[in-house]
Amino acid sequence: MTTIHTMEDLLRVLDENPDWVEALNTRLLSRELIELPKKFTQFVAEMHSFVAEMHNFVAEIHSFVEATNRRLDALETKVEVIQEDVSTLKKDVSTLKKDVSTLKKDVSTLKKDVSTLKKDVSTLKKDVSTLKKDVSTLKEDVSTLKEDVSTLKTQVRSIQNDVGILKGGHARTAALREATTIAREMGLRRTKNLTQDDLWTLTDHANTSTIPANELKSYRRADLIMEATDSDGDLCYVAVEISFTANGRDTHRAMRNAKLLTQFTDRRAYPAVAGLRRDARIQDLIESGTVFWYQLDPDVLEAE
Repeated sequence: MTTIHTMEDLLRVLDENPDWVEALNTRLLSRELIELPKKFTQFVAEMHSFVAEMHNFVAEIHSFVEATNRRLDALETKVEVIQEDVSTLKKDVSTLKKDVSTLKKDVSTLKKDVSTLKKDVSTLKKDVSTLKKDVSTLKEDVSTLKEDVSTLKTQVRSIQNDVGILKGGHARTAALREATTIAREMGLRRTKNLTQDDLWTLTDHANTSTIPANELKSYRRADLIMEATDSDGDLCYVAVEISFTANGRDTHRAMRNAKLLTQFTDRRAYPAVAGLRRDARIQDLIESGTVFWYQLDPDVLEAE
């Protein structure tokens, strides 16, 4: 039998018999106090869970606050941008008002200009109508003038041809007077000038079948054919073509006539051209001695 005299004995016995502790608690404590530790443990567990939930809630609150702050910052930025845009818009509206005012003035001025332009166009139409009539009249005048010019050109060409004939005839007359001088300057002595009858006689007994008819006709109408003697006293001929201005056509005729004279007479014949001036294109023939050049003195062309 266990004897208990002191508190230490009691505590020792309780330590040695745990079931006594529970029986003692049942006697000494109420049901609420007995269950209090268990409930406290549950409370602590619940508090831990609540604290954890609160931590999560606080974290969510922090996240929400941060997100809200970011949204507020973005919103503030947008508000600032909007404020700037509104400020700019106000300026633009102010400028637009000024532009509209200026445009109204410009439109007013433009209306006046259009009105003036209409009047000018009306006047211009009248002027164009008058101008068309003037142009029509001018065309008729130009047409008439063209006809007059054409007629005048024809008359001038006719006069030029006549003057050319006169100048050529005058040069031919002067050259015929200078025949002896021409021959002398060629180193020959003229005995006579051949007439057309003389030229025809030279061809009477010659074979002319190979000579074109136009060349024979030109030969018989030669400007001047002279009979002469050379330094040895031999008979020869000089075929002279005469023009106011000697050209290639003259040298060709002179050379052809000289060749025909030699063919008809078996005598030497010399080509020559005479005139007041000469074409530069016959210079080579003259310088080579192929054709003799005699320049008429302007004095011999003057009327006596």
